[in-house]
Amino acid sequence: MTQSALADLLAAWLPAQRWFAGSGSRIGRIDIKSQVTLVDGEPELVHLMAEAWVGQNPVTYQVPVGIRSSLPAGLTAARIGALPDGRIAYDATADPELTAELLRGIAAGRDAGPLRFGAEPDAAIDVGAPARTLPALASNTSVVFGDQAILKLLRRPFVGHHPDLEVPAALARRGSKLVAAPLGWIELTDAGQSTPVVANAAQSSVLAILSVFFANSSDGWSLATASLHEPEPDFSSQARLLGEATARLHTELAAAFGSSALSSAALADLVEAMSAELTDAVDAVPDLTKHEDAVRACYESLTEPGNDVTVQRIHGDYHLAQVLGTDGVGIGGDRDDGNLGHVDRVGNPSDAPRRWVVLDFEGEPSVPLARRRAFAPPLRDVAGMLRSFDYAARHEALRHPGDQRLAEVATAWVRRCQDAFCAGYADIMGSDPRTSGPLLRALTLQKAVYEAVYEARHRPDWLPIPLAAIAEASR
Repeated sequence: MTQSALADLLAAWLPAQRWFAGSGSRIGRIDIKSQVTLVDGEPELVHLMAEAWVGQNPVTYQVPVGIRSSLPAGLTAARIGALPDGRIAYDATADPELTAELLRGIAAGRDAGPLRFGAEPDAAIDVGAPARTLPALASNTSVVFGDQAILKLLRRPFVGHHPDLEVPAALARRGSKLVAAPLGWIELTDAGQSTPVVANAAQSSVLAILSVFFANSSDGWSLATASLHEPEPDFSSQARLLGEATARLHTELAAAFGSSALSSAALADLVEAMSAELTDAVDAVPDLTKHEDAVRACYESLTEPGNDVTVQRIHGDYHLAQVLGTDGVGIGGDRDDGNLGHVDRVGNPSDAPRRWVVLDFEGEPSVPLARRRAFAPPLRDVAGMLRSFDYAARHEALRHPGDQRLAEVATAWVRRCQDAFCAGYADIMGSDPRTSGPLLRALTLQKAVYEAVYEARHRPDWLPIPLAAIAEASR
């Protein structure tokens, strides 16, 4: 089997995949950067790292390829194409027989060319657990093994420390119950050179992360939006627990990675960066112009004397879809929102979670890795969750624009949730985010400005949500 044959098939197949970064663009060429046969025979498993060129912008993709003489009915949707010898190449992540090989490799600590498989010490990995693949997301594919473990395959890996392994591993090793503890990983070493058996070596790329799976759980977005359809919508008790969990998370992150205070020069740099983002946003969303002066003034107020800002490692992309309600009955089905896909069962929407678990520490994928790993104000996560409560309620009201009662219910629901979340955060931290001076307001406005740009580009119908929030906060 030649690399050119596989490259030709991938050039036609990749643009149709949900996780392809080119939005359906035509691929100029494919370069196979790594090809490792993990399983010989029928079926065969070949691991590929394929560099796809769209214009002058190459992106490297991870593509485990299965090869069979004929495809069973259950794998026809995963077909990539026919090879010159008549065999069929397909997406191996859809094949339980082949994903089981990845699990066995992690458990055994296998090395295969530049691929290295590793497991956490004493990790309980059931190599006989049945596999099922969840629907593809925008940047990964996840496979659940039994009801105990989930393997997240990163379709667009990058060189360097991967926060979604680095952070949960550090916290779990310190005994945290707030994260999905990693059980193992797969990495690609630099040109096949041997590196210490430490996940996330700076010169390697993390390809996949095996973590504890939470069955019978539901993501916060599903729980929150379901509560809005109850006779007396209320999510405040869950929001308070989430505020407590968020504060504990920040405490654990500071203990694991440290913290520091921003100097006046660093704070001025932060404000300058926020102002530059605003300038670009106004160009992209002209409706922001009427609020520009008020938002900019809020940012500038951060540089006034007495505004001490502590920074540390944070989540960085914190919202309701990034948390799981566990130890209760889940609701809904698998959500296509970028999380690890732990939503698993259907139950009563009124069932409240007794514990929250935080997922997906990768941060905003479009942000450079160094910035995602940099210290930032922990209130940035608080601002993200407060905005998420607003989104959960407003998007429901937006679907029924003439329903004044629903709009009023949504407004009251948001206020209760935000107040409860901040109260829960204060219970642990000893200080209420709402009394933090201009910082929380500035970070909340910054998040809403980012949302406005995103919605204008991708979901114009949702643009009124962040615009309304900016208008209210700018008064």
